[in-house]
Amino acid sequence: MSSAFSSLDWLIFVGYFALLGISSYLLSRKKITTSREYFISANSMPMLGVAVSVLATSQSAATFLGVPEYSYLHDFTFVGFYFSALLGVIFVAYVLIPKFYAMQAVTVYELLQTRYGESAKKQAGVMFLFGRILASGARLYIGALAIAMILFANIEFMSVCISVLILLFGALVYTYFGGIRSVILSDIIQALTYVGAGVAVLLFLYFSLQNIDIYRTLTEAHKLKVLDTSLDGKFSIIGLLSGWLLLNIAAFGLDQDMTQRVLSCKDKNEAAKALILSILLSIPVVVLFLAIGSLLYLFYMQNSVIQSFDGEKISIFMYYILNEMPEGLKGFVTVGAIAAALSSTNSVLGAMASVAIEDLYRPWKLRHTQADEKHFLKASRIAVLVFAFLLFCMAVISYFWQNYFNLDLISFALGVMAFAYTGLLGVFFSAVFTSRGNATTVFLALLGGFISVLALQPYTFGIHIGFSWQIVIGTLVSFTIMQFGRSHE
Repeated sequence: MSSAFSSLDWLIFVGYFALLGISSYLLSRKKITTSREYFISANSMPMLGVAVSVLATSQSAATFLGVPEYSYLHDFTFVGFYFSALLGVIFVAYVLIPKFYAMQAVTVYELLQTRYGESAKKQAGVMFLFGRILASGARLYIGALAIAMILFANIEFMSVCISVLILLFGALVYTYFGGIRSVILSDIIQALTYVGAGVAVLLFLYFSLQNIDIYRTLTEAHKLKVLDTSLDGKFSIIGLLSGWLLLNIAAFGLDQDMTQRVLSCKDKNEAAKALILSILLSIPVVVLFLAIGSLLYLFYMQNSVIQSFDGEKISIFMYYILNEMPEGLKGFVTVGAIAAALSSTNSVLGAMASVAIEDLYRPWKLRHTQADEKHFLKASRIAVLVFAFLLFCMAVISYFWQNYFNLDLISFALGVMAFAYTGLLGVFFSAVFTSRGNATTVFLALLGGFISVLALQPYTFGIHIGFSWQIVIGTLVSFTIMQFGRSHE
């Protein structure tokens, strides 16, 4: 096992955080006067900036390390997920986005208020917050675990806690002061950083593979397969056009974490372009990290690799970083992983705060007393801090759960948003395509979608069914429940 950071690595690390500090100061100098400006920048963000921000938000440290793992073990069929995402965002861009802009929405759940009343908006918002705290807290822990391994060469509690705080601090310097405008512009920096790190690793790996016919060897090992025509493959065509398609519609159209950025464009046409462009930009980025995994397969082809660190299973890319990276490149790749983690963390803080303030707190406050925009702007920033604390708590819980219990909270927490998505899909499909449903069935449908997917997990009743089919079944259950409700319109 190679040692921890060298002086050059630390210099790169410190330089990166200096860049974060300077850019956060420059990006947050514009005066913000309303919560609408804070959360969606008063619809003033450029289309290209939003597209890159959505790309960055869809990545995370788990993606940074996990995509190479997939191609190392399997092939390139994971790229099909992003072609499914392209179909999903086309649906979102031309069916949902126009409706959000027509009502000048700050959050996507305002659409449910127009159909089913204020309680429906609140219920969807609470479902989103519940899922996001669990899922993003667990994702934060996974990112911090990776950072602790590289920075401190251990995964002890204090090392992981410091790594969590590093990630939260980096996210807060943008989100707290500058709101969504600062976050979107900072995401461009993060995207360039982790893509640059990926390119550097790919080139280093490529030139380290001598006397190997890369294309022929990968072809003979069936590592370059892109299309899965089987019936039961994880990313088979059937799955990509069913459950994975539904998952992408939910992720890019019903999850405030993603959609908040799109709502900051000047109009629905710019928003639609930004969403579609974000996926077109994501495809080559994913291919880049899949290529890293395939070269890692060649690099370790003749060697037995024990992918563990202090008893913790690690990805092949993490193993490579810890054992093979030269000084300087290790520091660059580390800030690449941090950039991937930051781009998903800063986004979720603003998204959760927007739902908490605009969907829950503002209506309650205005029913009881008068309050001006200065009050709601202050409340928005306080909400960002509160959710940063809650994510820290969830990350700590994830640490102890993973180390002291047998139940896999991490897998559950990372999948919670998928559980929540099925309920949201059923409710939104009913709202957009039918005249059925009411406030009562909204609650039951959200609950029914969550429970049905939970029941299909192997750790619940021992049922083994593909994840894409879980999404399909959960959405059907939720949509069916909505059809039992008679509209009050």
